[in-house]
Order: sequence, then structure tokens, then C-alpha cells
Amino acid sequence: MQSIIISMKKKEWLIVLAPLFFTWGLDRITKMWATTITQVYHYGPLIITFKKNPGVMLGLFSDLPAIIRVVCLSTGGAFLFFSFVVIQYLLPIKSLILRSGLSILLGGILGNVTDRILWGYVVDFLIIGNDQISTAVFNVADAVQWVAYFMICYSLIRESEILWPEYNQRNKLWINPKYQIKYCLILISAGLGFSIISGVFSYTFLKVALTDWNTRATSSINHLLTSFVITFVIVSFIFSLMLLLLGRRLSHRTVGPIYAFEKYIEDLLSGKSRKLKFRTGDEFTHLEELANRIRDHIDAVKEKNEDQEQKKISNI
Repeated sequence: MQSIIISMKKKEWLIVLAPLFFTWGLDRITKMWATTITQVYHYGPLIITFKKNPGVMLGLFSDLPAIIRVVCLSTGGAFLFFSFVVIQYLLPIKSLILRSGLSILLGGILGNVTDRILWGYVVDFLIIGNDQISTAVFNVADAVQWVAYFMICYSLIRESEILWPEYNQRNKLWINPKYQIKYCLILISAGLGFSIISGVFSYTFLKVALTDWNTRATSSINHLLTSFVITFVIVSFIFSLMLLLLGRRLSHRTVGPIYAFEKYIEDLLSGKSRKLKFRTGDEFTHLEELANRIRDHIDAVKEKNEDQEQKKISNI
């Protein structure tokens, strides 16, 4: 069966990544303009007014010292971008709509995260409705995220058959569990090692900085450090999970060709002649040419033997 893993061209990657930077840039421009608004504007059902939104989800960072808030949220933004790259890599289909939707979603999220980093609050300035009924105040980043959700859901429904095919010639993700698990554990160990080193450095740096600056009472410092440890453990766990998924995919591209080659040889030995075709992105692609040369040689020998048998019969 032909592989559903389709390689992306440079032009297609540009189409996928451009919405991320466009969404983030558009959000920044509109929010910088919104900070200059001094009154309420009405344009039919559209109302424009400047609001500072401390938020709920990320509001816990608003009361931190500026330098700690920037460090925490910048790290969170980098983690989201890393997650985005891993997801784009693991997607088994081209699906420009799905990939672009993920880009727009990340661009919108990073837009609000940037507000937290720079100002400590999110800038909202759009309302749709009237005096009787209206939406909550929102911004461009919030609006485009809904567009992204629609694109993602539409793609998942429309392309569900090729994203999760019912039949796949190499349908086992764990083809060689012993080797693949070992491969994944090596990646996870490397990731956890880096997490421990960076965690120890970050924790001690924060503790010394907070204590020396004497900006908070000891109990508040301990509370911040406890929150930091919990957050760091959660992020490290998710990071390790992503390394597991990445390791499974990479090992699958290594073990898969070997598994397919073994099955091919078994078929040849049992008299089944077929062409070996690897998936796009597989390793050891030279085995494909070698396997087909073996098949051609066996077919030639078999044809020669049949001709000799035919001549013997004719002579008799």
C-alpha cells in the first residue's frame, strides 16, 4: 500500500508557516493601535473600546516581578512553539488546511502571551452586539483562534479516513517493541537530563535572586518556588511525552524498512514475487533497490530453469 506520509515542498511549508507570523504581526499592530483609544466607538454591531484584561488562565503571572514574568512566559511561548514543530512533524498527511489552522492557532496564542510578557495584561478592544446583548470584549488573536478551531475540526472530519486509515500495510506502530522502546528511552533520558540540569540552575537562580532582592516575604518566596517546581515538573513530563512520540516515529522509520524487507524476503522464498516499495521518509532506502534486484535475479533464474525444462520435454 502506498504511504500516506507525504513530503512537503518548500513552497508548501511557506504556506503553512506564513499564517503564524501574519497572525502574530496583525495582532501586535492592532493592539498597539488599541492602546491609543480614549473613547468608545460604535460601528453598527461592532464596538471598539480599550480594555485591560488580567485574564484567568495566565493571570497568575500578572503579580510576579517583571523579570520573572518575562522568563516564565517566554519559556512557555518557546515550549508552545516546540510543541507546534513536533506536531507538524508527526502529522502523517500534507493537509495544508489542518497545518495552517495549527499555525493560526499558535499565532493567536503567542499574541496574547506577548501581551503578558510586555504589559502584564492582555489588550482587548472588540465587542459585537448592542446594549441588550453582546459578546465579551476580545481581540484579533481571540477571533482568529476560532477560525483556527474551525479549520482544524473541518480538516479532521474531512480527512479522517487518510489521517486514521482503517487498513495500513504497516499498521503496527510498535513493529520491533524492544528496539523502539530502547530508542525512545534514550531520547527521554537525554531530555530528562537536560530538564534536571536546567531545573537545578533555574531553581537556584530564582531562589538566590528573590532572597537577595528581598522583594517578598519568605513565605511568598517559598510559594513562588513551589509553584515553579510544580510547573517545571509538568512541563518536563509533557516534554518527555513528546520525545516519546518523536522517538516512536523516528524508530518506526528505521525499523519499518527492515520489517518490510524481511517480509519481502519471506514472500520471495515462498514463491510470491512482488515489488518492494518503501514509505516516503523511511531510512535504508537502498534496501528497496537491492530487494528488487534480488527479485529480478530470482525471476530470471526461474525463467531460465523453465526454459531448460521445456527443452528437455521437447527433446523427449
